[in-house]
Amino acid sequence: MNRLLIIFLLALGVMGSLQAQELDSLRRDTIPKKVDSLAIDTAGARATETRRERRQRERLEREAQEEKQTIFKDSARLALEAMSVRPWKQSLKVPGWGQITNGGWWWLKVPVIYGGFVSAVLVFEFNNRYYRTYRSEAQYRLNNNHAIPPNTNFPYLEAGSQATDRLIAGMDYYRRSRDLTILVTVGWWGIQAVEAYVTSMLKHRWDISDDLGINISPTLLQQPATSLAYQNRPYAIGFKVGFRF
Repeated sequence: MNRLLIIFLLALGVMGSLQAQELDSLRRDTIPKKVDSLAIDTAGARATETRRERRQRERLEREAQEEKQTIFKDSARLALEAMSVRPWKQSLKVPGWGQITNGGWWWLKVPVIYGGFVSAVLVFEFNNRYYRTYRSEAQYRLNNNHAIPPNTNFPYLEAGSQATDRLIAGMDYYRRSRDLTILVTVGWWGIQAVEAYVTSMLKHRWDISDDLGINISPTLLQQPATSLAYQNRPYAIGFKVGFRF
C-alpha cells in the first residue's frame, strides 16, 4: 500500500513538471510576438504620419528637452546683466558713450579716449604726407634714369641709383608706419570698449567702494642689529598702516 502511494505521488509530480514546462514555452513564444507587434505598430504609425505631423512632433520633443535645461532667472538678475552689457555696446557705437553711462571718472576718461584718436589722426597724416613725397620723387627718378627733379624735395640727394634706392626705402618706411597707425587706432577703439565693460562689471557685480578700510596705529619698530645702531635703544617709535580690501 505504501509503495502504491509513493508511486502515485511520483507520477503526479512528473506530470506537473511537464505541464509547467509547456506553459513556460508558450509564454516565451508569445512575449516576443507581442513585442514585435508593438514595434511594427509604432513603426507603421511613424511611417504613415505626414511631414507636417512629423515636424510638429519633433518640435514638441525639442521644446520639452529645452524646458528641462532652461535656467530661470529673476527680474533683478536680468536687470543686472542688461546693465553690465549695455556700456560696452554703447562704446563700440560711439567711443566714450559707455564711460559716460558708467559714471565715475568719465570726465577724465573721455578726453583721454578722444585724445588718442586725435593723436592717431595726426600721426597718420604725417606718415601719409611723407609717403606721398617720397613716392613722387622715386617715381620721377625711375622714369628719368635716376635724374633729379626740377623742384626736388631732397636737394641733398644727388642723381644716381643709390639715391633712388634710399627714396624707395623711405617710402616703404612711411607706408608701414601709416598702416600701423590704422591698426593701432582700431585697437584703441577696442580697448576703450573693453574698459567700459570691465568698469560696468566691477560696478554692478562686485563692490569697489572707496572705503578700503585703512587702519593707522602707532607701534614699536625693532632696530637692525648692526654696529651703527644704538645698543641701548633696540626699538624705535613708528606707525603701522593696514589696508583691508
